[in-house]
Amino acid sequence: MSERKISPRHSSAILQAFSNGVTPRIGLEHVVVGRSAEIEALLDDLDYRTTQGGASFRMVVGPYGSGKSFMLQVIRNYALQRDFVVADADLSAERRLTGTKGQGLSLYRELLKNMAIRTRPEGGAFAPLLERWMNDVQHKVMQETNIAPDAPYFPLLVEQKVQETLRSISALTNSFDFARVLSLYWRAYQVGDEGKMEQAIRWLRGEYQVLAEVRADLEVRSMITDGNWYNYLKLFAAFFQQIGYKGLVIFFDEAVNLYKISNATSRNNNYEQFLTLFNDINQGVAQYLGMIFSGTPQLVEDPKRGLYSYEALRSRLQESQFTQQGRRSFAGPIIRLDTLTNEELFVLLQRLRNIHAQHYRYTTTITDNDLQQFMAVITAQIGASKQLTPREIARDLIAVMEMMRRDSAATFSDIIHKREFAVSLQQSNPDELTPQNEIFDDDDSSFAGFTL
Repeated sequence: MSERKISPRHSSAILQAFSNGVTPRIGLEHVVVGRSAEIEALLDDLDYRTTQGGASFRMVVGPYGSGKSFMLQVIRNYALQRDFVVADADLSAERRLTGTKGQGLSLYRELLKNMAIRTRPEGGAFAPLLERWMNDVQHKVMQETNIAPDAPYFPLLVEQKVQETLRSISALTNSFDFARVLSLYWRAYQVGDEGKMEQAIRWLRGEYQVLAEVRADLEVRSMITDGNWYNYLKLFAAFFQQIGYKGLVIFFDEAVNLYKISNATSRNNNYEQFLTLFNDINQGVAQYLGMIFSGTPQLVEDPKRGLYSYEALRSRLQESQFTQQGRRSFAGPIIRLDTLTNEELFVLLQRLRNIHAQHYRYTTTITDNDLQQFMAVITAQIGASKQLTPREIARDLIAVMEMMRRDSAATFSDIIHKREFAVSLQQSNPDELTPQNEIFDDDDSSFAGFTL
């Protein structure tokens, strides 16, 4: 198998992430196996819908261990390479689509915190993105007018260019105060008023909690709340496209946590917000916006508490009868992932073996036959009834390679065939609903009045 060139930064991230059972944010193209049809469908959304001024909504659905989070990170990286702004967040008890204690606003803040661009792929790109816009506007004015920045009327020309950009999004909901705050940011940037710049960024991040404080600091009459945060994501998507990006792509992982909300009213409120996002994007209201959720089959299909329990969502998400008969189609909003086959897992192990050898600059002695024996040993330990998952098998292989690297006398075969060699096992499926992981609100009245 020919080796692919990989930077030390990427190989380090891959090995560290797989060792700790998490998905790396960078270098995924070196370890992705299978999924070519699913990746192509998701990239088509970006290339033929979002980039063209439309919007796209997808839900990646698969059982535990099928690689949902990995798929979202793969598409995130491709979106960055295509010059989209991306933002991602995990849904949780504290971060939901809506809630009585500001959980929707918490989700919005997490997205802004994790916002990334190609030159800042690790996140935290929101403030640098605005500064880049300021620099680009000034550079563009200089190119178009041949006027030096120290000319007395240069700031006025830049102001006109800024306002031209902001007028382009004036038809969108909540655009007036959004544009005003960005204008205030520009003026503060122009005179070096870092305090005012920080206040503008606080407002855009949804960090103000008292409207009187907003009026005093910025002289605007509204702020971002639990009820309107999605409108501001639409504004950002249109704004980013105007300042040179392709648009905004948002990733929501762990949507199964909506399914785990105990209170039926709270759960249905989140499903209603989910429906709002779905309709808004698919009816052509949003522009330059992509949205991808990940979730389990139970989240979607459970008729009692899943998305299908909400009739308006069931009718929209239910797949075509042709897809249900075993044929594949990516025309609908759901993209289903099966667990990787043993053949695909074998290719993953080959790639990890080669990456480890390249990173630590040694010639591997682990053969393909060794890897096949490794898979056989793990299968024998966990039992034929359980499927191998990439997380556990990758972690174990890296652990064995590290043992060999530290002990030159150790051989791969000796380590995996020793009696004390035990594979990593997930004791329980974290995606399954249990009394331990069900989400209860502090004001959950499901058992109000119940006494013993």
